[in-house]
Amino acid sequence: MATQNTWLHIGLGSFHRAHQAWYLHRLIAQGDARWHIAAGNIRNDAEHVVAALTAQKGRYVLETVSPEGERVYEEITSIQKLLPWQADLQPLITEGAKPETKVIAFTVTEGGYYLNTTHQLEVNNADLACDLQGGNKTIYGVITRILEQRMANNAGPLTLLNCDNVRHNGERFHDGLVEFLTLTGKQAVIEWLKANATCPNTMVDRITPRPAADLPARIKEKTGTDDKAPVMGETFIQWVVEDNFRDVRPDLEAVGVEMVESVIPYEEAKIRILNASHSCIAWAGTLMGKQFIHESTLTDAIYAIADRYVTEDVIPSLGNNGIDLPTYRDVVLKRFTNPYIEDTNQRVAADGFSKIPAMITPTMLECYQRGAVPHATAMLPALFFVYMEQWHKGQLPYEYQDGILDADAVHAMFNAEDPIALFASDKALFGELATRDDFAALLREKIQAVYTLIR
Repeated sequence: MATQNTWLHIGLGSFHRAHQAWYLHRLIAQGDARWHIAAGNIRNDAEHVVAALTAQKGRYVLETVSPEGERVYEEITSIQKLLPWQADLQPLITEGAKPETKVIAFTVTEGGYYLNTTHQLEVNNADLACDLQGGNKTIYGVITRILEQRMANNAGPLTLLNCDNVRHNGERFHDGLVEFLTLTGKQAVIEWLKANATCPNTMVDRITPRPAADLPARIKEKTGTDDKAPVMGETFIQWVVEDNFRDVRPDLEAVGVEMVESVIPYEEAKIRILNASHSCIAWAGTLMGKQFIHESTLTDAIYAIADRYVTEDVIPSLGNNGIDLPTYRDVVLKRFTNPYIEDTNQRVAADGFSKIPAMITPTMLECYQRGAVPHATAMLPALFFVYMEQWHKGQLPYEYQDGILDADAVHAMFNAEDPIALFASDKALFGELATRDDFAALLREKIQAVYTLIR
């Protein structure tokens, strides 16, 4: 029997189960049983899924569906250990500290890294402040505990793998962790990290909506399986990983993962063309009374905003980066029209306060740097402003979710005499653009355009 290595995954959501777990399942299906996944959560908000998966011995059905409506069903077998949540996260920490755990990967959403526009930790965030006092409510607190335990156990080196939509995600996580360790006076852990761990950059892609209410019934009808924790996703899947693992790793190339020297061209294209357009479509669609992403994308006025944003501002910003960007744009927007995914605007609209500085502001900055006015891109924060104005008035058709939302500050902004001026001068959102009068004037113009659009 080959040695079983553990891939510990933190953040057992639908995306992990439709993406990384699928690739590791493909390896097992090909006869390579050297790796399995152990998985758990930092937060206590998905334990019903963990309980259902535990009862099913980690197995679940993944339904994928193409824009043409072709559905495929596959039982995923790579998650072989479920770690129940408890307040001290000891099951996660114990698993992470075992010598056989060689990779710790995580999907904790963009907001889960608590980074501001200058990529420093948001030390005033309540969860992060708790962890700086020794708690474990964030990825930094948990990984710190795991590394300390590994040091004590002499458990050997490992790879820390960020699988979220954060630009330069491995580097950003690494720098956030080192800042956290510095603030908590853990120099010995910093030295251990330097000698024993790597944090490769990655780019992950598969649209994974919250599972539809009728999914279990459909799976039962098609496969005969009574699944209490199924997931669904689009047919398209991509994973690009910087080949910089500290110790052994799975044979990811064998199942279609692109192992590369630099992820940057892929991640820039994805974050700006896919992620930013996705959010733009969700905000605009919500404001125009749509529930789903496909309805919103198929609305001509909304499609035009996303298409102009990519064509006029993003493609010139990215330049010739080795990727056929016009084709990538068209493929992405076609993926968004998939009616069978039924991805909600609510899911995609989340975390705007993290997404604007990470995904949208860089394009506006680069436009100004090359002497162009970012007319097309400025529509995105304008949409978000009007969207949050609806939230402020209690007029959104659903609850807005945002890991770093400061509700009091946003209400105060909209209650002020000139909310747009305050919004445009927000350094956390717009960095150096926050001091520019021409940028404030541009936003004002685009916000008026949004009001006209949704009337």
